[in-house]
Amino acid sequence: MSTAATPAPLKLAPWRTPMVLIAVGCVIALIAFGPRSALGQFLAPLSFERGWGREAFSFAIAVQNLLWGAAQPFTGALADRFGPVRVLCVGAVLYAAGLAWMSQATSLAGLNLSAGVLIGFGLAGCSFPMVIGALGKLVPESWRGLAFGAGTAAGSFGQFLYSPLAHSLIQAFSWQTTLLVFAGTLMLVLPLSLALANPSSAAASAAAKPQSSRQALVEAFGHRSYVLLVLGFFTCGFQLAFVTVHLPSYLVDRGLGADAGAWTIAMIGLFNIIGSLSAGWLSGRMPKRYLLSIIYFGRAAAIVGLITLPPSATSVLLFGAVTGLLWLSTVPPTSGLVALMFGTRWLTMLFGFAFFSHQVGGFLGVWLGGWAFEATGSYDVIWWLAVFFGVASAVINLPIVEKPVARPATAAA
Repeated sequence: MSTAATPAPLKLAPWRTPMVLIAVGCVIALIAFGPRSALGQFLAPLSFERGWGREAFSFAIAVQNLLWGAAQPFTGALADRFGPVRVLCVGAVLYAAGLAWMSQATSLAGLNLSAGVLIGFGLAGCSFPMVIGALGKLVPESWRGLAFGAGTAAGSFGQFLYSPLAHSLIQAFSWQTTLLVFAGTLMLVLPLSLALANPSSAAASAAAKPQSSRQALVEAFGHRSYVLLVLGFFTCGFQLAFVTVHLPSYLVDRGLGADAGAWTIAMIGLFNIIGSLSAGWLSGRMPKRYLLSIIYFGRAAAIVGLITLPPSATSVLLFGAVTGLLWLSTVPPTSGLVALMFGTRWLTMLFGFAFFSHQVGGFLGVWLGGWAFEATGSYDVIWWLAVFFGVASAVINLPIVEKPVARPATAAA
């Protein structure tokens, strides 16, 4: 028996240094995650103008989260087999088309197909899980923690930029124009993706031929630590999606201005730059399972503070800062554990399945948030459910075993 082997470094053009690859991946992650993270700014104006309740918008975004997660393992498998460029380009086009259609949707079916289906599939093709998978193969192992942390932090910087930008553009022009502007920015992904091309993808596939995608899945889902990791990642999606979509309206309901939600989401994005980079750095210096446990417990504590303290600009910005440090900081240790246990050959696909669990949580967080508000006039039950899930995931991650999976020597050759 042997452990999972690390493939030989890919031969890249001299200009494609690790720093250049990480920088390009960061720009793609920023452009792709920014519009999605700002969608909560459109809930109120879209619902008011179309005469829909919050549950209608919440359901469309919930569908988006679910389809994003469901498609992620398949787009990841395609990128692992054929390289990431075509997947990134198709994803960006679908994403842009969804934003453009959403700006013109006048029926619930149109809203669900645009904001839900097209954007969901588009995100699966061009968002940060795809960038992380590409960087995991292209950069040396010694750069991997930085790459995972930086790629995640870039998505957070997109959140920091796009949330107040969306608020300003909506105020200056309209929510329809804002969506069209965001759709246009996604076209930048097409030329940028070329830098992440894998020139040795065919050779890498041949070298890794002993393990097929099906064998990789059987191996992963038969591995207790991977299953625990996937289950714990559910909480991350539940909390993130609920907060992104419903926090701005929740703060208005508690007597704060509409700009409070925009700046709190922006604060989360800003501080998660620090949190994600720190998590990437810490992933190589402490047990990743302990880091994940600390993050999940810290999120639960931050939510308790938000919903029990009197609402004020200071308290919500403090919540944004603390939550930001813990926001997407789960991604570097989660993706790092997948790479450690199974290697990088099917990294994008296996992280994609973990991300599917994340997005199932996101679907429930967004949809149940809208349902609970329509049914009770309050988000309280969902906030406390988010606290419970945070504590549960803090416990679930502790038994994870951090070592490469054992394989027959012939499979690792």
